Amino acid sequence: MSNNPVKKFTCVIADDDEIDRLTTLSFAKLYPFLQVTGCFAASLDVLDFVKTNKPDVLLLDIEMPGMSGLELREQLIDVPACIFVTSFPDFAVESFELSVLDFLIKPIKADRFEKAMHRLEDYLLIRQKAALLDLTLGADTLFIKDGHEHIKIQLHEVLYLEALKDYTSIVTMNRKYCVLSSLGNLLMEKTFQAFIRIHRSYAVQKHYIKKITAKEVMINNVSLPVGRTYKESLDLLKI
Repeated sequence: MSNNPVKKFTCVIADDDEIDRLTTLSFAKLYPFLQVTGCFAASLDVLDFVKTNKPDVLLLDIEMPGMSGLELREQLIDVPACIFVTSFPDFAVESFELSVLDFLIKPIKADRFEKAMHRLEDYLLIRQKAALLDLTLGADTLFIKDGHEHIKIQLHEVLYLEALKDYTSIVTMNRKYCVLSSLGNLLMEKTFQAFIRIHRSYAVQKHYIKKITAKEVMINNVSLPVGRTYKESLDLLKI
């Protein structure tokens, strides 16, 4: 068993309902990577606390007196990760315009919360790692700087690209590299002209596509989803 300590990320919880607030707190305490530093009933109390204790994560209810969770997230848009925990699914679309990582519907189920936590931990670790990386593009070569090490990747080794908010995961057969650049910006580079976007979160290298269906693309035995707005460009590949 590894002796490496778990990387801790600080978290603030806000919910005006005491039972819901304590439920979220009890779930959050099950995950060693999260350190809950504040638990509040009102958004204004969160704003006051964050002036001197900036967290890595917000777990927010939406319907709260004085200032809603949506308005609070707008005020704290610099906090890296936000997950809404709410009884109102109608706010989902509006919330994702505020760089929200996930949207949980009350009553919280343990398995759904677990999925959100895995996604959250992956995102926070990737964000931390990507901040240390740099990417240099060449005609058919990528140079990724990881600390003092320069890693050379041939473009033909890249299977697909995955968007992670402001970061992009470059996936090869052997490993993933995360870089501080959006998927959209990478795809504008001449280097990535052999890639086709199949979803707002994915772009694939055309010659690795093994199978295309209405809902998914198969890349090297990995199934990736197809977004509705990208189906037309994929249909051209079938011709």
